[in-house]
Amino acid sequence: MSETDFAEFEGKSQGDRTVMHVLYGLHTLAPFTMLTLSVVALIVNYLRRGDESDALYLAHHAYMIRTFWWAVLWLVVLSPLWLFFVLPGMVAYSVVGLWYLYRYIRGWLRFVDSKPV
Repeated sequence: MSETDFAEFEGKSQGDRTVMHVLYGLHTLAPFTMLTLSVVALIVNYLRRGDESDALYLAHHAYMIRTFWWAVLWLVVLSPLWLFFVLPGMVAYSVVGLWYLYRYIRGWLRFVDSKPV
């Protein structure tokens, strides 16, 4: 099976690439702002995804949206650890935060190389 060369789906302007870089940047900085920047980026992801026709950009928007919602789910599921034990709560949230950063950095690097996630 051959891998699709998503670089051949040109037609995107430099501004479109810049928006994607800004979105990845906002998501990557979000853990340091209690996910505030990620909510802003998530709204833009949803708005831009609706108008998108390029498969590469659609894949990256979906990846960012999915990562955000999985992180929120895990933070909610793990939140009871904070009620009884502070240390396990801190460790659990740190693991989710590291996973969150890993996903966005990995996706960003794949986008820079014009590859799907």
